[in-house]
Amino acid sequence: MKSLALFCGSSLGVKDEYALAVEHLVSVIHAKGHGVVYGGGKVGLMGVVAESAKSIGCKVVGVMPQFLIDKELACADLSELVIVDDMHQRKKTMIELSSGFIALPGGTGTAEEFFEAWTWGQLGLHAHPCALYNVEGCYESLIRYFEDLVANGFMNRVFLDSLIISDSPEVICAMIDSFKGVGAKWS
Repeated sequence: MKSLALFCGSSLGVKDEYALAVEHLVSVIHAKGHGVVYGGGKVGLMGVVAESAKSIGCKVVGVMPQFLIDKELACADLSELVIVDDMHQRKKTMIELSSGFIALPGGTGTAEEFFEAWTWGQLGLHAHPCALYNVEGCYESLIRYFEDLVANGFMNRVFLDSLIISDSPEVICAMIDSFKGVGAKWS
């Protein structure tokens, strides 16, 4: 069974469509026979990931530092809750437990997690696919930024082309399942 890391917000956002899209993504992941790794929270879109997964019997592993557990932010009754020392260890553990990475709508923490996973792939530290779940166009300005990076010579086109970008969970999961990798920036 593959486990896919879902990076997402600890807030719900302003549109109901965000939560509905997360529920749909989790159901497609489960239908493909995959499990979910996420930040372990019970709030915001993280809570939607957990509750959606639990309600359909999808394996869901949370990864959370002790200081957030102490704030009573951890979701109960997960398949597994991995307790780590800090946020750096959280990202590292999520990457190690996963065979693909999907950024859902979220804020700076979501972006940080996604960028680290995508960068590790470019550096050859893993060979797993990364995806942007572009719900309601939430990543359009970021995609334009990536195009600017390529145009200005700060990113190789092959890395942008390897990034899965879609508003369809079915497309994202199919592309993850058929991902072939592109190799490291410095081989």
